[in-house]
Formats: sequence, C-alpha cells, structure tokens
Amino acid sequence: MQLRIHNEGWVYFVISCLITIIVIPFYTIIGIFLAILSAYIFYFFRDPIRSVPIDEVVVSPADGVVTYIGSEKNPLEDNKDQNSYTKVSIFLSIFDVHVNRMPIKGSINSIHYIPGKFINATLDKSSKENERNIITFKSDKDNFYIVQIAGLIARRIVCNLKVNQEVEKGNRIGIIKFGSRVDLYLPENYAILVAKGQRVVGGETIISNPKNILNINNAKLI
Repeated sequence: MQLRIHNEGWVYFVISCLITIIVIPFYTIIGIFLAILSAYIFYFFRDPIRSVPIDEVVVSPADGVVTYIGSEKNPLEDNKDQNSYTKVSIFLSIFDVHVNRMPIKGSINSIHYIPGKFINATLDKSSKENERNIITFKSDKDNFYIVQIAGLIARRIVCNLKVNQEVEKGNRIGIIKFGSRVDLYLPENYAILVAKGQRVVGGETIISNPKNILNINNAKLI
C-alpha cells in the first residue's frame, strides 16, 4: 500500500520529528511520547488513494459517520434559491481521514467562508453556528452544496477550489484539520442510499444513484 500524506500535514510532521530527534537523547520518555505524536500526525493527515465509481452516482465527500439526514433549505439561506434539499451530515472523528472529496462531477459556482464558533460538530446547530466554508456547484442542471464545518478541536478549514473550476468526482477539494463535519446538500428528488449511523468512505461510498444504475462495477483510482 502506498503511504501518502496531505500537503497540509508535512509542516506538522517535520516539526514534530525534529523536536523528537532533539529531545529523545536527553529525555527518553518524553522523546517516546513525541515519537508517538509524530506517528499520529502522519496518520491523521494520511491521504489514501480511493477507488471512485465512474458511473453517474453521488459519492460521499468525506470519511466518517452519518449523523443526520433531513430536508433543509440551502445553507446560504439565499432567497434566489427556494428549492428544498436533502442534507446528509457526516461527522469526522480525530481518527478519520480528513481529506474532503468531490461527490459528483461539477462546476464550482461560489465559495463562501463564514467565521463562527467551534462547538461540538456532532450537534446539528454546528451547521449554522460554527466556522464553515460553503461550496456551491452545479452538475448537469442540478445545484449541490458542500459545507466544510470546523469542530470542537478543528481550527482551520482548507479549500483548494476556485470559482468556475471544473472538478471531477472523487477529486480532492480540501481538508479540515483535527475533527470536523461535512454537510452535503442534494436535490430533494435524489433518493438517499445511506442511513443515519452508517460509516461512509470519502470518494467510495455511494450516497445517491439518481439514474438507478443497476451494475456499478467500473471505478478509477484517485
């Protein structure tokens, strides 16, 4: 298996390793603790290759556990968009992969960063109160929203997208550091294939199959 670390993690990993090398000859126990911390930093920022379905299905934008599924208005509360959406919330613990991925091929319409609180991301109110980054994109004729939400520990949201950018399904779109939540808003006519409490894998787990494709066998490694 190929080991990869997200670019955002290298600075933490290198600094931790350097401190460990300096400390361990003088303070063995502390050095061992720092070595374990360095290993965890590498583990946290891991960026595994995923097998992304080629067929026209919607995949999970993040690793974690589904904590909420329900009907909502768009997260921007934009009066121009009066459509209802199905929101699927995914909570990422400190042990999950924190790299976020594009759930379906689309064009980025807007990106809105909103400062806020850092309450527990398992609580639904974190969608409206916490620091977050709202990504609006269009696939075919349908609008979608992804919301990257900082959690109790998370203190930085990284988004690598640009407005008007065309992004393929499964491509990496950013990372949320140290515990977080991702909300995916789908058109209400998209049937949801996951359940509350289910563990999902970013880029692989199918959230919705709007065209009712029977045999989903083709995939690409990203």
